[in-house]
Amino acid sequence: MEGESDNNLAMPCEVCIAEQLPEDVKPAPALVRDCGNAAQFAWEEFIYGKLRNPGTRRAYRHAVDRFLAWCAQHRVELVRIAPAHVGRYLDGLSLSPATKKLHLSALRHFFDELVVRHVVVLNPAASVRGERLRAIEGKTPEISVQQARRLLASIDTSHVVGLRDRAIIAVLIYTAARVGAVSRLRRADFYDAGDQYCLRFTEKGTQYREIPVRHDLRGFLRDYLAAAGLEYADKAMPLFRTTIRRTKAITMNGMTAGDMARMVKRRLRDAALPTQLSPHSFRVATITDLLTHGLPLEDVQLLAGHADPRTTRLYDRRQRRVTRNVVERISI
Repeated sequence: MEGESDNNLAMPCEVCIAEQLPEDVKPAPALVRDCGNAAQFAWEEFIYGKLRNPGTRRAYRHAVDRFLAWCAQHRVELVRIAPAHVGRYLDGLSLSPATKKLHLSALRHFFDELVVRHVVVLNPAASVRGERLRAIEGKTPEISVQQARRLLASIDTSHVVGLRDRAIIAVLIYTAARVGAVSRLRRADFYDAGDQYCLRFTEKGTQYREIPVRHDLRGFLRDYLAAAGLEYADKAMPLFRTTIRRTKAITMNGMTAGDMARMVKRRLRDAALPTQLSPHSFRVATITDLLTHGLPLEDVQLLAGHADPRTTRLYDRRQRRVTRNVVERISI
């Protein structure tokens, strides 16, 4: 084996080209194709059969593609990949521990398929230990209650774009929804349930969650829909639409999660607030605020849509505030 110092060399042209192709037409890596039909079958089973979530599919495919490109550079055939290759590859990655764990997970699942299809005898990634990662608190910066109020108040709502942006930010705050789920909202997902208005979110893994809409958020949404002429729009159309540059004319196209993230950055900048904040910062603030006011962890976990309460605790920033209070009391 050769050294891993050239881990970040440019990938072979074939891999670079494949990165630009749509997911459903990308060819399998050359190392897989060179191993014959069984390897090709295992690859397709892994990518298109086992990985049903599009986000997971993209992340795992990128991880495996990158590793196999590294193996091709070092002239290591697929059937000769050993734990040492996997370990040296991971050691050479300039990535965070969490991302390295994701790459290792992708390789373990991929080689599991190769073992099942008798392409390789043993899974070379199975015995490779990942880096120890114990998250006590999430990395997402929290926006304070005062900053969130200031941001909402700073938005010019004399036109439809301002009404739309205020409604999006309010949804992020008052439902603790992920920006991806907000971007997937359709007109039918904001509805009158009889005794209250609700938003129905499509979360990770096509899970559906219904969140009641508080009175002020309902007003923000109805103001936006009225100004945009979407009160009686097709139920299947996106709830939050893009606009034509500076004309403030609403289009038929829905805003993506990236569009919403860029909008939040612009609004933060206009309100002279820290631009390292992001749409996820509202989720952190809402969870922390509810726990601060004494709501049971189980109720907050349900609102956040977390399967494990330990994930909800990562969003709780109360302990950090206590730590700062202690530090400030040092009299040296």
